[in-house]
Amino acid sequence: MKQLSSAQVRQMYLDFFKEKGHKIEPSASLVPVNDPTLLWINSGVATMKKYFDGSIAPENPRMTNSQKSIRTNDIENVGKTARHHTMFEMLGNFSIGDYFKKEAVNWAWEFLTSPQWLAFDPEKLFVTVYPEDKEAKRLWLEEVGLAENHVIELDENFWDIGAGPSGPCTEIFYDRGEEFNDVAEDDPENFPGGENERYLEIWNLVFSEFNHKADDTYEPLPNKNIDTGMGLERVVSIVQNAPTNFETDLFLPIIQEVEKISGKVAYGKDSTTDTSFKVIADHIRALSFAIGDGALPSNEGRGYVLRRLLRRAVMHGQKLGITDGFLYKLVPVVGKIMESYYPEVLEQREFIEKVIRTEENRFHETINEGLDILNQVVVELKEANEKTLNGQTIFKLYDTYGFPVELTEEIAEEAGFTVDHAGFEAEMNAQRERARAARSTEKSMDVQSGLLTDIKVESTYVGYDNLNVSSEVLVLIQEEALVDSLSSGQAQVMFAQTPFYAEMGGQVADKGVILDENNQLIAEVTDVKRAPNGQHLHQVTVHGTLTVGATYKLEVDFSNHNGILKNHTATHLLHKALKEVLGEHANQAGSLVTANYLRFDFTHFGQVTSEELKQMEQIVETKIWEAIPVVTVETDIDTAKGMGAMALFGEKYGKEVRVVNIGDWSIELCGGNHVKNTEAIGIFKITSESGIGAGVRRIEAVTGQEAYEFLQEKEQQVLEIAQIVKSTQLKDVVNKVEQLQQQLRELQKENEQLSSKLASQQAGDVFKDVKESNGISYIATQVAVKDMSQLRQLADQWKQKSVSEVLVLATANEDKVSLLVAASPEAIAKGVKAGDLIKAIAPKVGGGGGGRPDMAQAGGKNAAGIPEALTEVSNWLATK
Repeated sequence: MKQLSSAQVRQMYLDFFKEKGHKIEPSASLVPVNDPTLLWINSGVATMKKYFDGSIAPENPRMTNSQKSIRTNDIENVGKTARHHTMFEMLGNFSIGDYFKKEAVNWAWEFLTSPQWLAFDPEKLFVTVYPEDKEAKRLWLEEVGLAENHVIELDENFWDIGAGPSGPCTEIFYDRGEEFNDVAEDDPENFPGGENERYLEIWNLVFSEFNHKADDTYEPLPNKNIDTGMGLERVVSIVQNAPTNFETDLFLPIIQEVEKISGKVAYGKDSTTDTSFKVIADHIRALSFAIGDGALPSNEGRGYVLRRLLRRAVMHGQKLGITDGFLYKLVPVVGKIMESYYPEVLEQREFIEKVIRTEENRFHETINEGLDILNQVVVELKEANEKTLNGQTIFKLYDTYGFPVELTEEIAEEAGFTVDHAGFEAEMNAQRERARAARSTEKSMDVQSGLLTDIKVESTYVGYDNLNVSSEVLVLIQEEALVDSLSSGQAQVMFAQTPFYAEMGGQVADKGVILDENNQLIAEVTDVKRAPNGQHLHQVTVHGTLTVGATYKLEVDFSNHNGILKNHTATHLLHKALKEVLGEHANQAGSLVTANYLRFDFTHFGQVTSEELKQMEQIVETKIWEAIPVVTVETDIDTAKGMGAMALFGEKYGKEVRVVNIGDWSIELCGGNHVKNTEAIGIFKITSESGIGAGVRRIEAVTGQEAYEFLQEKEQQVLEIAQIVKSTQLKDVVNKVEQLQQQLRELQKENEQLSSKLASQQAGDVFKDVKESNGISYIATQVAVKDMSQLRQLADQWKQKSVSEVLVLATANEDKVSLLVAASPEAIAKGVKAGDLIKAIAPKVGGGGGGRPDMAQAGGKNAAGIPEALTEVSNWLATK
């Protein structure tokens, strides 16, 4: 076996399949693009779904990649097992309707065993097959030459995710030798494919040949596909003869750096501390890559996953004696390891470090908050003479505050409590079930249709230069079937050439009409999409007769198209302005360009101030005033990058690209439509800015006529305000409003003073009515004040006068009831606690509350219950 680095193994795999005619696809972002069914890219095939379900036809039906992926289903096992990871790399080779089982099996064997490639010992390789897949078994036995006892039939070797492509699979296992045996010789799991450490699964080849239909029947796919995945970390552990994945060059440098930071603990000396090293090494890889791809820590979705990973790593760092922020220091180590294939980590090092450092600091504050909560729980349990910390509390601390269970257990046991393990596991299982149920409702992959995939006619887009052309109908589709002619209803049409832009890159499709030679309306174009093979597929409402082979006039709605032009170019200007004002990390995370407005989503982990929005507006408007020519050139991708062109988020670019250059200030790769000069945009106005998710914010803006109408509306609102404040000049409106606000503040202050006087007058009467129960003096009465604030004012006066040991006040305003209880030190010494008393009487007014022993308050909605609540005071005191 060859001695290779992880970078060499990765490149060797890609080189091997490139020699077999495969196109090397770059690793996609961990954050899925246009795929709401996935939280993360979780496999190599996840980015290939559009090819497998036939929605897009690939340039080359043979593809290979090394895809970074994240899975967090078994996060608790990371560090405890040899091979569980949150982020991992999947090496894959794929065939979309091209080669099938014969090539896939033989090439896998060649790559693993050939002296030119990995040179694994054939005797150490075993395979599993689906029992009904006789062809796969024959290939392994007859063509590869495996011995019968190296081929195992397993019923579970059938890949199926519900409706969509499915099929049998064959898995390849490597025998690591008897020294890795972790089960007995006669254990039923002691075989390739069983639950054991000796036989390591390294490669899974899926033969996607059936459509799993909604009625749970299976039919052959129009095109049979190959989807394979080989775990890089696992293969490298074999190549480098490492006991686990963590002793390879993918993780060991990180672990060694953590050793240096700790200065107290060494790796490989203790299984408990080794787990902490492994968790940290695993989690910092996932954090570095995910943040680099635009995900940010938060309390929801993928942001919550990152927050949880970071907090787990920080807590494991504390177990190694690391009490200060340290994870951010590991980012350059991760970047150096992965630099050969993923240079983006080092390129974005400063930003990634900043996010992690900020989140670490925030978590150290949260740890203290969690400890306060746990300590309060301990106090309450002791007061209630409880002996067990329940599972719900443990789970809340774990799930909400990132508190490891073992830390909670340690503190609880030191305080003399037992721990409800079963209750905690029940909460964990309930969470897993919720996650599984959510995943099961998602549609992961569409059922493949061969109709559009098989249409290979050429259709040319000419809308960059012409919005009115005559063109021949090449294809007519109605109700999923090809037709030669139609005269009504909805249909899909392909033309030899078209001026209609197909929705792409955030720009909506053009609308317009189809006319005959006499300019009579034949159809309305309501939408345009890209067909799998790239043609523009027009969705039309038919009013006349459309016939294949006939020629028609195609006219784009100019007014609608012109609005799209302005908003698209303004989007480019805004993107550049964003980076100048907020920083280079503010990357596009989606956009929408319509005729009426533009929407721009971007990554940013802080708030955007009104001053920053104003700066962006000024920058864009300045570029409009400068009347800069917008130059679009077609070139190859390498030349475009050399020009400094910025690629837009989620876009896929071919060899030939369009570069939109606005005065060498904004240079982007873009296939959309733009104005010829920035002055054509007219006016640019931001209408809103908001957060829409974990570290993603959204700006909406308008241009041209819509911007003018927006400003007109705002001016009208100011005019209306001017009338209300009786200002004859618009320039005086602000001063008038400020004067009114000052008057309001003065009136409020005067009102509060009067209310205080009223409360004092009432106090004179209230404090005279002192009663006694069980040797405890008290006042319990309803007063006519407006809110809880004035009840507290009365309580302050009561405290100063020392007229009784307990005070209970109630007030009602409309449907709202307020209760206040105060207890003197003497009352507390007799066993009276304000918080306990308020809990006893609040239900009488349909509410609840609580507080300290000396002061408590409650709210309710049943004013009729106030007399009963006040009567209950005497009864309750009698029990003390």
